Amino acid sequence: MTARLPVFPLGTVLFPGLVLPLHIFEERYRALVRHLVGLPEGAPREFGVVAIQAGWEVALGAGRAGGDVTLHEVGCTAELRQVTELDDGGFDIVTVGRRRFRIAEVDEGTAPYLTAEVEWLPEPAGTDEVADLLAARVISVFRQYLNLVRPDPQEISEQLPEDPTVLSHLVAATAALTVADRQHLLAIDDTATRLRTELRLLNRETSLLRHVRAVPVPLNELAGPPAPN
Repeated sequence: MTARLPVFPLGTVLFPGLVLPLHIFEERYRALVRHLVGLPEGAPREFGVVAIQAGWEVALGAGRAGGDVTLHEVGCTAELRQVTELDDGGFDIVTVGRRRFRIAEVDEGTAPYLTAEVEWLPEPAGTDEVADLLAARVISVFRQYLNLVRPDPQEISEQLPEDPTVLSHLVAATAALTVADRQHLLAIDDTATRLRTELRLLNRETSLLRHVRAVPVPLNELAGPPAPN
């Protein structure tokens, strides 16, 4: 099943169930917010968030390939939950990730903002014993990871969801992973495979953090410029 969807390119990956606040300042995306706000009561007020593969968020043109921006193929819809109009005509909005999709075709000319024909991706239904077992392991490793990266990890670790799919999206969005890692996790269709991949990534990150903390870093190395994203 396909649908036509407004598309918002960003330098981040959105996951179902996760909150994404945005400051809207470009005129084409101001137009998108006005369009969503003006929809009839009960109509879904959502747009697609797609991570940028190459290029910049602020650009005059965008598409899957070529032009100024290249997008990843898999994204997640953002449901508009709160809108605050600013004095300069911009908006501060709060959105929540809803459902995953794959871009079939991008249209740059029909609307002031990007739109795309998208295919909805399947979401797991029912119970999965393998996913349940993996979820318990992911929670254990994720708590170890949080103890290393956060001064007070207790608040998050106490709120970890029991549902394996919800957990897999939370871990993917919360861990300090690259956009490429997050994009790979978003594109995985089944929860067990996503959790298994997250176990590998968390073990990798935890091992690196422990190693870095155990080996002193010379001050002259810390003073260098940050590595490019």
